[in-house]
Amino acid sequence: MSWIQEIEVGEADGILEETYAELTKKRGKISNILKVHSLNPAALGNHLDLYMTLMFGKSGLSRMEREAIAVVVSATNECDYCVNHHAESLRHFIDDEDTLNMLMTADGLETLEPRLSNVVRYAEKLTTAPGAMTESDLGELRAEGLSDKDILDLTLIVGYFNFVNRIAMGLGVEFSAEEMSGYLND
Repeated sequence: MSWIQEIEVGEADGILEETYAELTKKRGKISNILKVHSLNPAALGNHLDLYMTLMFGKSGLSRMEREAIAVVVSATNECDYCVNHHAESLRHFIDDEDTLNMLMTADGLETLEPRLSNVVRYAEKLTTAPGAMTESDLGELRAEGLSDKDILDLTLIVGYFNFVNRIAMGLGVEFSAEEMSGYLND
């Protein structure tokens, strides 16, 4: 559900129908953030390719770290849709409610274990003050064992979630408990 027209699964044809079928097969259902792209199937396909590369592709960043980045960027941007979606995925990796709450509110990040703390504080800074970034910000990440490829992946994920947060908030994409849970391959 959003503020713009969306093409439902039963109404889709052509490339959109194929994309919906593939998503349903792989993920079990179609998220609202993807359905909002239905008027532009080419953009939907490109969005999916980028998402899958950044969140599931080969990287020195763990899946947990990637989901934590998603949650912190989204919390910083006050994007409830993405915070809730990615916190649900993050629960597969983090069993501690205090840590989850810190990430979901982007508060107390400096108290997390050092590597995760540096990763998500970099994400928060790049989201709130991109003009204040300096080369020394990378030094803190390298000190925690991140390679330049890992830093690139981190930066791409931050940029991606700033992008997708603006789609969700700009188009009024909503979530429900049913839509948020039960995806395959989280």
